[in-house]
Amino acid sequence: MVTIYPFTGLHPSDAAFSFVPSVPYDVISAEDAAAEIAKNDKTLLRVIRTDAELPDIDPHDDRIYERAREMFAKMKGSGLLVSDDKPAFYIYRITLGGETFTGLISCVSVAEYKDDTIKKHELTRYDKEEDRTRHIDAVSAHTGQVFLLYKDPGSIHAYISGLADAMQPFGEYRSAGGNLHQIYRVSDPAEIAKLEMMFAEIPNLYIADGHHRAKSSANVYDRRKAEGRCTPDAERFMSVLFAHDKVRIYGYHRLVRDLAGMNADQFLGDLALRFTVTPIKKVDTTKNVVPPLADTDGSVHIIHLYLESQWYELTRPVDPKADAIARLDVSVLQESVLDDMLGIIDPRGDPRISFVGGIVPLADVVKEVDAGEYSAAFIMQPVTAQGVIDVADNAMIMPPKSTWFEPKLLSGMVIHEIH
Repeated sequence: MVTIYPFTGLHPSDAAFSFVPSVPYDVISAEDAAAEIAKNDKTLLRVIRTDAELPDIDPHDDRIYERAREMFAKMKGSGLLVSDDKPAFYIYRITLGGETFTGLISCVSVAEYKDDTIKKHELTRYDKEEDRTRHIDAVSAHTGQVFLLYKDPGSIHAYISGLADAMQPFGEYRSAGGNLHQIYRVSDPAEIAKLEMMFAEIPNLYIADGHHRAKSSANVYDRRKAEGRCTPDAERFMSVLFAHDKVRIYGYHRLVRDLAGMNADQFLGDLALRFTVTPIKKVDTTKNVVPPLADTDGSVHIIHLYLESQWYELTRPVDPKADAIARLDVSVLQESVLDDMLGIIDPRGDPRISFVGGIVPLADVVKEVDAGEYSAAFIMQPVTAQGVIDVADNAMIMPPKSTWFEPKLLSGMVIHEIH
């Protein structure tokens, strides 16, 4: 069963909520972070992307992490970040595109991460893992949340939403794109106890986004325990919990630079040996996915192709004996097309392939292909949340870039310090 913990949050002061929170460290380059810092020198990016202000230093140099610690202390010392006076849960509500998402920020257990009560579906990379391990250890804080899913028996999401509806947010941030991020404090002992009890009936949590942050938090715990300086705060890490049916998942589209020496007709001919290939007369490129012509009951793999100004739908039956990974469209695309036809064996490292989050309009993908930067684009249907859960429940690992989860969370709305 799942254990959640209230904590004494650190967060922007009332006046600082409009400029301290930032995008997470892993969705912005050092160059773009430097540009943001030039416009706003009070952004949390100065803590989570300190390499942006030290461009001549190796991003893994000790001085990067020392600077992060110094900047974090400076933000606290100047009053930009202030601490609550007692433990609480926090509700994170995001409104974007006319839709509202509501999640609960709590701490969860490193032990439950290790014993797979908190389940994973993605591998971590050592370099990224080591970077965040050193960062968390240096600042003694979790500055960003791990995005977790839970299967709601029917009452948890409604209870959390009801708590938020009955309160005023104590802080909010509106992004340049107009998305509204609001945070609420749940400090009443009775409400805290009820939330703890409700989640104690949940058998598992599932990492949607933040595998590196979770693994790095476990690494910090291991290091501090080995060094005799582990505290209860280090045995936990900060997460935001969303009901699995209250989030949005988009696919990651694949753009390939060449067709491995084939022309378009040869490529389509080879595809026709593997899929039913159906031309599509018109596609609305203001949308972010192509509406399928085929039935979407899960019995058919559906992939869309944009090649030489023409759209196609590629379909083939799902093998009823396939496991949770083989049933994914991205698995079929990787094995049958990228591997076998194009020789792109390592999608993580091959420069011939690029990935585009499925939230962007198709017009952006079309533009890249029409400009000649890429030869073709494969447009993926979204994976379902249940599909992600099935993979995690079977202790399997999803192919790279299988899911793009929404909402995207900010760093710095609330922070968990490791005292």
